[in-house]
Amino acid sequence: MGLFRRGRETAAPPTTVSLYYASDVHGSDQCWRKFLGAGRHYGVDALIMGGDLTGKAVVPIARAADGSFAATLMGEERRGRTPAELEELEGAIRFNGMYPWVATAEEIAAARDDEALRGAVFERVLLDELRRWIARADERMPAYGIEVYVMPGNDDPWGCDAVIEAATHVQACDGRIVRVGPHEMLSFAYANPTPWDSPRELPEDELYRRLRALADQLEDPANAILNLHVPPYGSGLDTANEMNPDLTIRYVGGQPNPVPVGSTAVRQLLEEVQPLLSLHGHIHESRGEATIGRTLAINTGSEYNSGHIHGAVITLADHAVAKHRLVVG
Repeated sequence: MGLFRRGRETAAPPTTVSLYYASDVHGSDQCWRKFLGAGRHYGVDALIMGGDLTGKAVVPIARAADGSFAATLMGEERRGRTPAELEELEGAIRFNGMYPWVATAEEIAAARDDEALRGAVFERVLLDELRRWIARADERMPAYGIEVYVMPGNDDPWGCDAVIEAATHVQACDGRIVRVGPHEMLSFAYANPTPWDSPRELPEDELYRRLRALADQLEDPANAILNLHVPPYGSGLDTANEMNPDLTIRYVGGQPNPVPVGSTAVRQLLEEVQPLLSLHGHIHESRGEATIGRTLAINTGSEYNSGHIHGAVITLADHAVAKHRLVVG
């Protein structure tokens, strides 16, 4: 009887790059700090932020001539007098994905009564906070040798682009192809139409046309990363509760009605191009992974309002995803 021999073990392909991906931090200062900290914590080469950076509300802090201040945060009146108390309040506001605005009572009243002024104040405060975020990344990440790639998402105002473009270490990547290690990465911030009529939305045919034009520039599509804010339609990464025209949740049989809301254009592109990896956000409640042909697609989801950041740690090899896992920090 012949001997049975153990089959020859196949060596794993050598690693090309390791990365951490997250999306949809929506103004949470805590999540941005955790995003930057994930580089060293997980020992990766690159950080990728997939969009929806900004928050949706400003909290006015009325400061009097004597230095005392007052604000209402999530229904609770907060008062103080010292710089330390003010700093604590601003931190609480930022933790909840909102922006502190310190002004006189007269300035706050003027903005409350003037929609145009209120919008200008909101965008100014928002962009100032984003500059602070980008400056933190520019100052700290070069020392660790960790690359940082950032793009806006469909909810982010247009002024964000110039802030990201002005960075010294952070690399703006929206609407272009950049290198992450030896891999090409195609990034695109737009979504298909949503009930909220956000700044960066396109009809599916135009979304596909623009994505296809970018993808045609890839030198090695099968070894590429696609960083697309919106997930592919019907992938399980795009399930959200159906909405009524008045933006309330639609109920069927007394229960919310979950439906796919992702992009058919993104789905078509992934099926045609078959990249190595596709990274998505946008639908906070659809955290998970799916395979579309040979492509691994991931939506990290979002829980930004709790101060937790949802992400994915991924190790790539040449034409292979060596390993990956969804993480929460």
